[in-house]
Amino acid sequence: MADISYASFEKLESFMKDVFIKVGVPSEDAAICAEILIESDKRGIDSHGVGRFKPIYIDRIKDGIQNPVTDFEVVKDYLATAVIDGHNGMGHVIGRKSMQMAINKAKKYGLGMVVARNSTHYGIAGFYATMAAKENMIGITGTNARPSIAPTFGIDNMLGTNPLTFGIPTDEDFPFVLDCATSVSQRGKIEHYDRINKKLPEGWVIKRDGTSETDAAKALEGLNKDTCALAPLGGLGEEGAGYKGYGYAAVVEILSAALQQGQFLKALNGFDKDGRKVPYHLGHFFMAIDINAFTEPDKFKKTTGDILRSLRSSAKAPGQERIYTAGEKEYLAWLERKDKGVPLNDSLKKTIKSLIDEYKLDYQFGF
Repeated sequence: MADISYASFEKLESFMKDVFIKVGVPSEDAAICAEILIESDKRGIDSHGVGRFKPIYIDRIKDGIQNPVTDFEVVKDYLATAVIDGHNGMGHVIGRKSMQMAINKAKKYGLGMVVARNSTHYGIAGFYATMAAKENMIGITGTNARPSIAPTFGIDNMLGTNPLTFGIPTDEDFPFVLDCATSVSQRGKIEHYDRINKKLPEGWVIKRDGTSETDAAKALEGLNKDTCALAPLGGLGEEGAGYKGYGYAAVVEILSAALQQGQFLKALNGFDKDGRKVPYHLGHFFMAIDINAFTEPDKFKKTTGDILRSLRSSAKAPGQERIYTAGEKEYLAWLERKDKGVPLNDSLKKTIKSLIDEYKLDYQFGF
């Protein structure tokens, strides 16, 4: 078993911010990026936090396929809507500014929707939906991604993992946040399985012969080479209703590309025709719905809380101790980690040490 060490939220966030600055991200933007990444670790979403810091952001900046300085261009601004071009800047910055714009519009018009093109990976979608929930609004966001999911009855990885995410305020200590991929699993979780040398379950990743790939490293290589694909939410074929996950992934793809006239499907694979790395040109959408435009927020939150409490108190299946609602496990993870810190396995500790040495940073994590 790997030797696990722990790092405080504050120290890890500061470390990531300083590395972002070292690679050219402006200080204010670096703080936004680090805040969103550490939020993932705070919530126990280890697939999208510090584990992706180097390969998804630092390495892409160094490879020249992601701009450290974000040019947030408002292409079209019309009452409750807007179109943004992020010019391949930092996805976290584009995402935060876009959702804030949607929130501001919702305060004025009741609804706000902002779409972005030419962006990059923006971290956990739940962060942006929660921004709206904190303002007594319903937040909705989604993003396309590099091709991973095969359509039902297909084997080509065509669609991204394309999360469709909702943040809804409640009268409880945490909002209802449904943040999940439209595939059975996502690349980030497979990367996590690879780091901890854990075998993938059957049916997560399929090879071109229709059989499962359970070796995480081989699955990641196959996804990059188009010899493997992720199964849509619901699984392969129609028996498990995989066509539903496929359909929702297609909805997110459309909303992440058509309204903003961005790129889609295979154009998001990160390579040109000669195999050279190029920017991913991702698209996102952000919606904010002001509850005040419909009813009193406190009444809305009480009804929402009653629904969630009723679900959790319903009859449990034999052998099960607890029923959860979306956002609850993340809240419980935060309660566990707020004093203990973020768990770091040997692979992550090695990466952190290498970045400290490379950028000559004065950090001592105690491992």
